Amino acid sequence: MLFYIIRRVLYAIPIALSVSLICFLLVQIAPGDPVNAIVPADAPAAVVEQIRIAYGLDKPLPVQFGLWLLRVLHGDLGRSLATGRPVTDDLAVAVANTLRLSLVAATIGFAVGTLLGAVAGVYRGSWLDRAAVSVAAAGVSVPHYWLGMVLVIVFSVFLNALPAMGAGPGGSGEWVWDAEHIRFLVLPALTLSVIPMGIVTRTVRGIVAELLNQDFVNTLRGKGLRRGGILLHVTKNAAPAALAVMGLQLGYLMGGSILVETVFSWPGTGFLLNSAIFQRDIPVLQGTILVLALFFVTLNLVVDLVQTALDPRIKRA
Repeated sequence: MLFYIIRRVLYAIPIALSVSLICFLLVQIAPGDPVNAIVPADAPAAVVEQIRIAYGLDKPLPVQFGLWLLRVLHGDLGRSLATGRPVTDDLAVAVANTLRLSLVAATIGFAVGTLLGAVAGVYRGSWLDRAAVSVAAAGVSVPHYWLGMVLVIVFSVFLNALPAMGAGPGGSGEWVWDAEHIRFLVLPALTLSVIPMGIVTRTVRGIVAELLNQDFVNTLRGKGLRRGGILLHVTKNAAPAALAVMGLQLGYLMGGSILVETVFSWPGTGFLLNSAIFQRDIPVLQGTILVLALFFVTLNLVVDLVQTALDPRIKRA
């Protein structure tokens, strides 16, 4: 097992390096000059050139990538072109907010999806199955931003029950786990949870329905094992595949929350990316995309190792 873990970690290193190169190049090939976004249109050419030199934008792309990667390895993601603050400072707050939102949304989506999928798989062909499949299809089909706006209209405008924007009272960026702050988390978390809920529902339903038709379940029934015991064996066999889907969905929640965070003005990585795109803030774009991509790589590695621990057949394969 230790050798397998070391091998998987070594496999992740070239993936991380490739991700860093792709992140750097994708931002660089975008149209427009980032310096023009932070200097007035009538700025002297000498001032523009001085800023370009200060941020290293006058060097060839391979040299820029090498210097950027060297700084990244030392934990330095540069300074924002728009604000002049260190990217790591802004990114630390944004990642914490997005991680908080994603974990709450994942908890809701995974819990509801697992319950609906298990019920649909056990009672496949019944009205419960059809209802769960319909809910899952609606969850996957409804656009995030549209659902977010509908929830704002209903719960914030009409009912005046929940806040529509921000992460705390008075626009505070500091988070505290109390009732007042949790109210700001409800609507974006519900909005973000619908797609993983639908995907997990369909995945768990398919796995449970397939397992219940296998020979070992008929053997357990023949031995007189009750339904609860049979479902326990089914759960153990379904856990690795379901865990893989949940791990991927958590990664998607971290990286795909830009529209939801923009709708609710939630100060996370999606909101930060949206601002950086319009401001052509290359250091913030590169740093945010890199951190999200590395989080996804790390999460896949963790899920892979947990799957192996739950099902040793994966390691032998």
